[in-house]
Amino acid sequence: MKIIQLTENKKQYIDLLLLADEQESMIDHYLERGDMFVLDDNGIKAVCVVTDEKNGICELKNIAVTPEFQRKGYGKRLINYLVTHYSGKYSRMIVGTGDVPGTVGFYTSCGFEYSHRIENFFTDNYDHQMLEDGVILKDMVYLKRQLM
Repeated sequence: MKIIQLTENKKQYIDLLLLADEQESMIDHYLERGDMFVLDDNGIKAVCVVTDEKNGICELKNIAVTPEFQRKGYGKRLINYLVTHYSGKYSRMIVGTGDVPGTVGFYTSCGFEYSHRIENFFTDNYDHQMLEDGVILKDMVYLKRQLM
């Protein structure tokens, strides 16, 4: 297994990125300014994008695992890599997500804790109704994790 940082041709993984953020125009807002990583384990299993949000904060904007390899530890491995990679460069990593128990639980299991909420984020910023695990997304929940 290896994790590689991409510096060009990031859009080649748009289909995978769309699993975590299903509106391409939203991905376009952060893709080129962000650091992109791919997890390769006999083929690409996961991708993510991290942005610099200033003041010692980086944001995990997108993390997606190929559907047939979800719930096999790839997402957690990628986050663990990011925590090590960004420790010393940033003091905190944040991630915004839909208020869905399974997703929030995943980030909590990766060491994140509740930070704040942006009301109506999904209804105000997406051109269609967002649904995840049977939940209509309305607010974005932010979680944070201290980095060493």
